[in-house]
Amino acid sequence: MKREGGDFDKPRKSYGDGERKPYAKREGGDFDKPRKSYDDKKSFDKPYEPKRSKSERVVEKSKKAGPAKTSDQKGVSDDAVRLNRYVANAGICSRREADVLIATGVVTVNGKIVTEMGYKVNPTDVVTYGGVPIKNEVKKYLLLNKPKDYITTMDDPEERKTVMELIRKACKERLYPVGRLDRNTTGVLLFTNDGDLTAKLTHPKFNVRKVYHVVLDKRITSEDFRTLSEGVELADGPIKPDAIEYVGEGKSELGVEIHSGRNRIVRRLFEHLGYEVMKLDRVVFAGLTKKDLPRGKHRFLTPKEIDFLKMLG
Repeated sequence: MKREGGDFDKPRKSYGDGERKPYAKREGGDFDKPRKSYDDKKSFDKPYEPKRSKSERVVEKSKKAGPAKTSDQKGVSDDAVRLNRYVANAGICSRREADVLIATGVVTVNGKIVTEMGYKVNPTDVVTYGGVPIKNEVKKYLLLNKPKDYITTMDDPEERKTVMELIRKACKERLYPVGRLDRNTTGVLLFTNDGDLTAKLTHPKFNVRKVYHVVLDKRITSEDFRTLSEGVELADGPIKPDAIEYVGEGKSELGVEIHSGRNRIVRRLFEHLGYEVMKLDRVVFAGLTKKDLPRGKHRFLTPKEIDFLKMLG
């Protein structure tokens, strides 16, 4: 019987001998094209490479484009140090940040721009950053028990006594005070040539702990004590001590903990409520105390104290 569109009289092709029926070519497809083997290497087989920061890319670029390698550098003495360490020791920035400065070409050695990471500097070399000569200095950290009548400044045009006179012979490096204490305020004052640490200890976001022993001209009332504990509004904004408590039996001496670095902040707190501060002594700064350190004397920090300061924040 003949079907519509078919012909039963025409013999069918047999596929019973193991021969597979060929696929018909589809529109838009090509079955003659060999399939991609799963053995081929795929993109996800490549090793993972973490995204680098801009500073890291600058350093990598400088390594490829910089001058001769360190091994080819001539005239290097036994006392030579790597350029990034030299810049960091000068108090400009950290060693990692120094790599970026060097790579961007703002550091010169003997008048020549050096962008090589491993370049070494001799003690007699002249190094500049931004056109200004810098010196390789070892970091120093010194603690002074400041007495009264000394100004916390490097120089005073009125020729008053400054705290620098008390530490002038401590070391050959030029040290700078971290923060400041008023002329009549005594106690813990830190000095260093570590610019990174100074910036951290004086920045409000790190909440560096400071504790003061305050002696007033009269006993403080319970109401004023409560007001101070809750905070007051000064001309330059609100301020609230982190802690406040009585010291001794009387109520004219108090211990005040505060992290604000605003000018004369402790004195102004009490003046706002009608009290005069007769004596103000800072007994703690960033965990450092004046224990066993006579007034007007100084000492260098221990390695443990230095490590503690660098861990703050």
